[in-house]
Amino acid sequence: QAVDSFSGGWRMRLQLARALMAPSDLLLLDEPTNHLDLDALVWLEGWLARYPGTLIVISHDREFLDAVTRVTLHIEGGKLTRYGGNYSAFEDLRAQQLSLQQAAYAKQQDKIAHLQKFIDRFKAKATKAKQAQSRVKALERMEKIAPVLASAEFTFEFQEPANLPNPMLALTDAAFGYRSEDGAESTILTGVSKTVLAGQRIGILGANGQGKSTLVKTIARTMAPLSGKVTEGKGLAIGYFAQQELDVLHPDDHPLGHMVRLARELGVDAREQDLRNFLGSFNFSGDMVLQAVGSMSGGEKARLVLAMIVWQRPNLLLLDEPTNHLDLATREALAMALNEFEGTVMLVSHDRALLRAVCDEFWLVGRGQVGPFDGDLDDYQRYLLEESKRLREQARTASSAVSAPAAAAPPQRDAREQRRLDAQARQLLAE
Repeated sequence: QAVDSFSGGWRMRLQLARALMAPSDLLLLDEPTNHLDLDALVWLEGWLARYPGTLIVISHDREFLDAVTRVTLHIEGGKLTRYGGNYSAFEDLRAQQLSLQQAAYAKQQDKIAHLQKFIDRFKAKATKAKQAQSRVKALERMEKIAPVLASAEFTFEFQEPANLPNPMLALTDAAFGYRSEDGAESTILTGVSKTVLAGQRIGILGANGQGKSTLVKTIARTMAPLSGKVTEGKGLAIGYFAQQELDVLHPDDHPLGHMVRLARELGVDAREQDLRNFLGSFNFSGDMVLQAVGSMSGGEKARLVLAMIVWQRPNLLLLDEPTNHLDLATREALAMALNEFEGTVMLVSHDRALLRAVCDEFWLVGRGQVGPFDGDLDDYQRYLLEESKRLREQARTASSAVSAPAAAAPPQRDAREQRRLDAQARQLLAE
């Protein structure tokens, strides 16, 4: 099939396959976990743990970094610093370093003030001029320790919802899937009966292609259920972050234009300065509010989408892979904002740190069903390994069952039937 017909997850798998299959002494991976689901992540971690060469990886997934790295290189202010240990070890060392740096900076400021006071006091006195001049030189020579600017960290919060319907929504014997242009239905999930309550924090688990995004899209009203019923609570206000949300931003327009259009669509009378101030709270300040979205990084686009969601004051958040383009600091800010959010959260993510921090229950989407997952993320990783083993054994059994009759088949066996059986075996092996 044409590569551009694949989803982001399958394209990433193809890129990884090309890199991993090439024999190498040095492996360079730049954000290899973006768009991967958890079963692919678990597999990749296992593969990289066995890789005998040198691995250099850029990633914003802290649990992935902890699993595969033993050295951390930190780039800041044009300098590269090496730390022994994985990401968690780096974080601890960095915190200690910043604390010491802050103390050293404060001490240095006292010393600078003392020297400056001496210079100001005695520079006009002939008898002390030489000493004052030596203090000026000492001041110039003194190494400047950069102040620690903790205030530069990005944080945001969701506004309090206007109301909290309870239940938020109910799904009754619903079937979800796609309708093609000719009206043909492709069913992915059936018999879905679930209730979503106010204040719930639900993590949605499942392998690629099992229907997680289909479930979320249907709840978000971008798709209609094929059958059954979706009953919404009175006053339900949905904030939806789609995997492809960045694609629906207008590349030629700027952040302020997006906010003005959003206000117009919702029929809200908003002053331009208020919209500018709001964008400033998401680090879109000065001329950046008029910068074309097409020239922005993936992280900046994701921040703009989050800003647009926050501005709408939702009471139900549907987040489908919201962290794909976010750096670690923004991921931390998102986790904090979600924990303080008073409404309901339904989260699809491969970021285990975010799932652990935010969700207190999980739904499992798989084999055409949606059910509760009784366990935590460690249990889910074990389930994925067992499921993958089951599928391999099923494929082997099917392959044997197909090939055995073929070997003993009489010469007059129908060639078309044999091709069908061979294709069936290949399909099972692929799955």
